[in-house]
Amino acid sequence: MGSVRVADVGAAMGRLRGRVHRTPVLTCGALQRLAGRRLLFKCELFQRTGSFKIRGALNAVRSLVEEAERAGQERPRAIVTHSSGNHGQALACAARDEGIPAYVVVPRTAPPCKQAAIRAYGATLVPCEPSDESRAETAARVVRETGGVMVHPNQAPAVIAGQGTIALEVLEQAPEVNAVVVPVGGGGMVAGIAVAIKALRPDVKVFAAEPRNADDCYQSKLRGELTPNRHTPVTIADAVKTSIGENTWPIIRDLVDDVLTVSEEEIKLEGAGGNSALPSQSAAEPDVHAVPSVALEEHVLAAGMTAAVLSQTASHTAGVGKDEAADRANSGCGSRSRAFRAVPGSPPGGGECLHRAVRRKRGPELPDLAHRAPWGRRLRTERRIQWREPGFEFVRLGLYDTKN
Repeated sequence: MGSVRVADVGAAMGRLRGRVHRTPVLTCGALQRLAGRRLLFKCELFQRTGSFKIRGALNAVRSLVEEAERAGQERPRAIVTHSSGNHGQALACAARDEGIPAYVVVPRTAPPCKQAAIRAYGATLVPCEPSDESRAETAARVVRETGGVMVHPNQAPAVIAGQGTIALEVLEQAPEVNAVVVPVGGGGMVAGIAVAIKALRPDVKVFAAEPRNADDCYQSKLRGELTPNRHTPVTIADAVKTSIGENTWPIIRDLVDDVLTVSEEEIKLEGAGGNSALPSQSAAEPDVHAVPSVALEEHVLAAGMTAAVLSQTASHTAGVGKDEAADRANSGCGSRSRAFRAVPGSPPGGGECLHRAVRRKRGPELPDLAHRAPWGRRLRTERRIQWREPGFEFVRLGLYDTKN
């Protein structure tokens, strides 16, 4: 089972209490009809920093601080990692919370918007070439120069345990679940979730989902040995290009029931055709969110059963400029918004609730929206700003039935 146990996930839950959001579990009728079974979406795109990565980052940094305090030693001088986006933002945020400098090694080819988001959390960016070797070598050099501690984005046991807290929330929010479907890149999230699920509910199936063009996890399960991608994969789902590693592979090998793969055409159709697992997504932005829901079309789960699908990040729009993408979200032009119905008790609030996530430029409030339910009842609108990044904000619109 590797170096992570369910007790580690439980300890991580304690460290994260009050420091991360308990993200909602929502349903979507269009996707349920497409997959032919009940789907519950664990919406980590509403998480702090915009992705699930904050769970592992906070747990890892807090664990280092606690370890130093127990030993009567100084806190780490610096926290170092390599990342092209989400983990870098999360680790920078976690280090800032503890008052520790963060250094993030970032490929020179990383989108400027992602680099800016990492800087916004106070981290120092260190450029490297766009290869795994360059990332590792540059990070090792930064560790030597700063006297810092390296926190790997997906292989550190504390990171894996932190991501596993997602499973604990899912089991509390939707105890009827029969399976979970998790996107896999480096494998930190699916490994942590598998550790928790199989210890607490061994009857629940755990599926990993990845693009066919980046199928190292599938190949590893097929061959029974770790089989990394030999070359940098070419896939529109750029958040899952990373291969699984030495620490995540044993957990995936022993605890993940199967690995599902999807083609680029299926991902593009799912994202651009308006059926993305992301509540609101530009037509130009099909990516990793489509991978788990498309995979379920392979009918690996019997009809009538319930699957929890991880919707993991709020991605930047690919293929259009940042300002143009925000303008589209602000105006509704080109938007592929989907109505998501709240599972009872998640998120809090009375009445029938629908959600729409909107990414827009900061500025005046969104115009008042008049909504009417299909049965004629008037709905009131509630807006909540989920998080901000330089020049942009993410707003969730909640529509509540006023008669309930």
